[in-house]
Amino acid sequence: MLTDSQIDRYSRQILLKEVGGKGQEKLLQGRVLIIGAGGLGSPIALYLAAAGVGTIGIADADVVDISNLQRQIIHFTKDVGRPKVQSAKEKIEAINPDVEVKTYPELVNASNILNIIEDYDFVIDGTDNFAAKFLINDACVMAGKPYSHGGILRFDGQTITIKPHESPCYRCIFPTPPPRDAIPSCAQAGVLGVLAGVLGTLQATEAVKFLLGKGELLTGRLLVYNALTMKFREIQIPKNSRCPICGVEPGIKELKDEEEAITTCEFGKR
Repeated sequence: MLTDSQIDRYSRQILLKEVGGKGQEKLLQGRVLIIGAGGLGSPIALYLAAAGVGTIGIADADVVDISNLQRQIIHFTKDVGRPKVQSAKEKIEAINPDVEVKTYPELVNASNILNIIEDYDFVIDGTDNFAAKFLINDACVMAGKPYSHGGILRFDGQTITIKPHESPCYRCIFPTPPPRDAIPSCAQAGVLGVLAGVLGTLQATEAVKFLLGKGELLTGRLLVYNALTMKFREIQIPKNSRCPICGVEPGIKELKDEEEAITTCEFGKR
């Protein structure tokens, strides 16, 4: 049952017939894990907190660097040198005391990811390296956890939502990580700060829709955005029967950490 204070706080959302009081209660009972408290994770965390998602997990082993502040809007100048999970937790709680914030100030890897994601309804990938992205995909497929993938570089971003064993997964699109140095990092190629906001809010929207059970998720649809042209395009992604993790005869039976952590953007110290 919503309190009077909660009805006031979420009134504009409750007015939506797709949400209502029952939908708001679903959000308050929802549990979302964000892996990466950087450029993507920042708007994701802020909007999920404002929406009233009851439990938000933040996993990130890094500390705030001054070069993060151009795009990682959950962190302020005074936070430079502080653990990102603590900085993020502070801002989330300042926005909405209804939210319980769980922090994981550790590097997510093959030995701990299944335990971390176990208690969550939905997982969001806000990482910046392919090793982490493939690990998150494999762990979520094995555990049957729906999740949102996102990635940004320069002026381009992409996102897709995966529902394990129902929709294509990340490896259905990219079976293996690219060769080392094939794709530059943000530190090498740069990134438009507001691009992280656009993609992050899209990922947050997917999480809210999933918890509400409303609308159409980006399953089987890779949404690609270019900030310079201000154009979105949608690529239909079929399920790959030969996918190494979710195909008919999957070759991946256990989690492993990729040897090379090839950075793209939004996870790790810059």
